[in-house]
Amino acid sequence: MTTESHIDSEPSARACVANAVGGQIKRIFDIVFASVVLLLTLPLFIIVAVMLKITDPGPVICKHVRVGLWGRRFTCFKFRTMVVVSENLLKELLDDGSCAPAEWARSQMHIKDPRITYAGEFLRKSSLDELPQLINVLRGEMSLVGPRPIVPSEMSHYGDRLGSYVSARPGLTGAWQISDCGYDRRVELDANYVSNWRLATDLSILARTVSAVIDRKRSY
Repeated sequence: MTTESHIDSEPSARACVANAVGGQIKRIFDIVFASVVLLLTLPLFIIVAVMLKITDPGPVICKHVRVGLWGRRFTCFKFRTMVVVSENLLKELLDDGSCAPAEWARSQMHIKDPRITYAGEFLRKSSLDELPQLINVLRGEMSLVGPRPIVPSEMSHYGDRLGSYVSARPGLTGAWQISDCGYDRRVELDANYVSNWRLATDLSILARTVSAVIDRKRSY
């Protein structure tokens, strides 16, 4: 199934909640849980914003285009963890061989990334950089648990599983975050999550995410 054909068969906006993975139960859980967490972490938002402004001039929040429910693009929010000229620096890294193009194309990730600021490294290790995505959850663009938010260029990695991916809201966390695996396995985990969704699965993943953050197993 191609991306275009899937988008062409997209349900009406009114039907999106009911037809998305988890339906209204998952959406209500997202709203309640995200609202509580957002209220509790408001002081952290202020602290992080001040820390970023002091350590590296530039915007506090970075915005990236991601593929959401039914293939719709949305703006994903994160605390900025990279230098302002990160895109130019990435091009230089790819050109001079510091970051292997094949590795980047495969995983969209560079473990020892010189673009990451000192404050950004702390935010990533503590997962605090993802707190602003609670706003995406409340806006209905993301879920607390779901497939990993991907950029449009990553859609080809999902092949015939893309239809499964876009039937769920991307997650602030997910099976991918609590599993030490490569990209192909991550695609499989996302597809399995969609096919076998249960509210109990979301609760289990959220609990294991807290443990993973504490252990810093998935931090770079």
